[in-house]
This record gives sequence, C-alpha cells and structure tokens, in this order.
Amino acid sequence: MGKKHKDGKKNKSKKKDQTEYTLADLSPALTQAARSMRTVLSRNLLESGLYAGQDGVILSLSETDGMTAGGLAQRLGVKAPTMTRTIGRMEAQGFVERKPDAEDARLTKVYLTELGRGSVQSIETAASRCDGMATQAFSDKEIRNLVRLLKAIDSNLQAEAAHFEEPDEN
Repeated sequence: MGKKHKDGKKNKSKKKDQTEYTLADLSPALTQAARSMRTVLSRNLLESGLYAGQDGVILSLSETDGMTAGGLAQRLGVKAPTMTRTIGRMEAQGFVERKPDAEDARLTKVYLTELGRGSVQSIETAASRCDGMATQAFSDKEIRNLVRLLKAIDSNLQAEAAHFEEPDEN
C-alpha cells in the first residue's frame, strides 16, 4: 500500500507526467509512438508468419477482396512498386493470389487465399494486444479522446496532402 499524504489520500504508484509540452513536441512524440506501435505489432505478427505492412493488405482484402495492386497501394498510402513487391512476397508465402479480372483481362486483382483469410483473426489479436500495451493505465475516456484527436490530426494532414496531389488548373 502507498503512503498517505497529510490530506489522507494515498500516493499513486504511477506519477502523471508533469512536463510542459509544446506544439514543437508533437511531431517527434507522434512519430516515435507510431514507430514503437509498429515495432510491437510487427513482433506480435511474426508468429503468424506476417511481416510489417502485410497486415494492412490482408485486412483491406478481408473488407474488399479482389482489389488491384494500385487500389491497395492507394488505400494503404504506399507507392505502387512497394505494393507490387509486398503482394509478390505474400503470394509466395501463400496469403494472397493474383487472378485476371473477369471483366477486363488487362487488370490483375489480388485475392485472399484460405491461409490469408485464416490470418485475419491473428492480426486482430496481435493488434488488440498491442493496443492494450500502448494504452495501459488509460481510462476509457482518455482512449476515446486520444483516438478522436489522432483521427483529427490524420484528417487535417490528409486534406493538406490532397492539395499537393491536385493538378494545377493552368
């Protein structure tokens, strides 16, 4: 048991961070947290035979099976050549297969195999364990606020990124 202060309240074992942070601390903190999250998630996924980034492909295909490599790349925010290499590796591992499109033979679509569909639960379990580690000692309200704020940051940055992708009207 913790010691009591003069006011009769117990000391908590975990002290709140009293550091005064500024806007300049946001990018480094967010980048480091994302790296740490990705590292832990990647370690959790290794037991299912998946590597970093492959979980996103499987989860995207589990929602919409039969996407093109370009569609997957766009959805996951990576360049097309990166996605093509990832798909090739996943095909060799047996998680996905490529098939010509039934309506347009010029297109090749990517589909989950039985192994790929079977790995969805492993991915969800690994992500859940990682989420739990990342938010230990957070209240439900703090988690809701964190997710809301992160989604707002992403939305702001996505809107800015869209300005760079729009062609000039000259």
